[in-house]
Amino acid sequence: MTYRHTHPTLAPLKRMTLTVLIMLGTLTASAQDGPRRYWSDTWRGWHFYEDPSPDIEVKPATSPKTAIPAVPTPLPKAPELAAFERLQKAVEETRNIAIMQPTEANVRRYMELESQVVERASYFADVAQRVAWATPELDPTLQGRPVGAKALEVFEQQQLADRSRSIADLGLDHVLFFFYRADCPYCHAFAPTLQAFQTRHGIKVVAIGVDGGPMPGFPDARADNGIATTLKVTQVPAVFLAQPFTGKITPIGFGVLSEAQLLERIALVSTPQADAMLPGASSQIGRQSVYP
Repeated sequence: MTYRHTHPTLAPLKRMTLTVLIMLGTLTASAQDGPRRYWSDTWRGWHFYEDPSPDIEVKPATSPKTAIPAVPTPLPKAPELAAFERLQKAVEETRNIAIMQPTEANVRRYMELESQVVERASYFADVAQRVAWATPELDPTLQGRPVGAKALEVFEQQQLADRSRSIADLGLDHVLFFFYRADCPYCHAFAPTLQAFQTRHGIKVVAIGVDGGPMPGFPDARADNGIATTLKVTQVPAVFLAQPFTGKITPIGFGVLSEAQLLERIALVSTPQADAMLPGASSQIGRQSVYP
């Protein structure tokens, strides 16, 4: 058997080599297991320092963009409208310039533009008139009150007959209140018109003396029992349309009226639309107070 002699100074060197190999194996295993931390690397020493790895900035999730509604494209203007707007603007500007600085040139420029506008309006009126002549439903002379003398005469006769029939029907449950004073000359002048109106159209006229005096032509005239005060009659002669069964009283007029005016006013206030047009015109009083 042969014995090898080991030098005494080589033994520590071998042990140090072995230790280094073991440390290298440990470090390799640690590197394979995960990321190295400086405090786990004992070979660097406890006084070694490294900056930490920067944090990864997490960007906030962007919300989906809201769809912007598309703006509708305006339709192009008709060339006639564009020309009209240009002419209108030119007239307005030249007028304002002529007002602020009325020189001969400025006034003439405005008057020339104005003459163009008048000419176009006149031509339009001529065309509109010819269209009306050819289209009966658009002809204003055939609608409402006619303009011709002969046609107007026929219209008024027809209207008088229609209103007379309407007032005769109204007289079945209505009367006319005639407020007067015995010393009023206008009341005496108006009384014969009311007498004729009563006879011709069949509606009774009830004469009421505010002062209690008589009135020729109305032998059954009655003295006021306070109804004149209730209706606020401050001027005579005065005429009211009354419906005794309902107590509704509507003013017709004050002063001396003609028969045509009486017909027109009574026809107007007796329509269903009258209360809607002027709801505060009629008064409502007790039925027992209608007849004085």
